Amino acid sequence: MSSEPISLAVALDSFGERWSPRIVTTVNDYDVRVAKVEGEHVWHVHDDTDEFFLVLSGELHIALREAEGERTVVLPRGSVFTVPRGTEHKPYAPAPAEILLFEPSGTLTVGDRHDEVPDHVDATAGHALS
Repeated sequence: MSSEPISLAVALDSFGERWSPRIVTTVNDYDVRVAKVEGEHVWHVHDDTDEFFLVLSGELHIALREAEGERTVVLPRGSVFTVPRGTEHKPYAPAPAEILLFEPSGTLTVGDRHDEVPDHVDATAGHALS
C-alpha cells in the first residue's frame, strides 16, 4: 500500500487492457481496483462476497439473474451498485468505460462459478499497478 495519494486518472492511464483490473490500494482485507471495460464480461457468481461497482466514466450495464427473474441495471458515470453475494451477474459496457471495484483481496474477477471465460476477460485477482 502506498503512503502517498494515488491519482485514479494516472492509475487508469498506466494500462490499456480491458477487463483486467489493477489494485490501487487496500483497505483492511479488501482491494480497491480500477478497470477499463468494454463489451461483455462473463456470467459469474461470487458465493461468499458482495461486489461493489462505481462507474468513473462511461456507462456500465449489469445483467442479474435473481429469484424474480432476469433484469439489467444501468449505471451511468458516478453511479454505484452492489451485486449481492450469490447473485449470478454479467457486466457489460456498450462503449469504453472505467470502473472502480471494492472486494475482498484474492477475489477472482470471474467469481467462484462462471461460464467459459473468453480471451478478452482476464481471470485474475487483480494486478499490481506498474
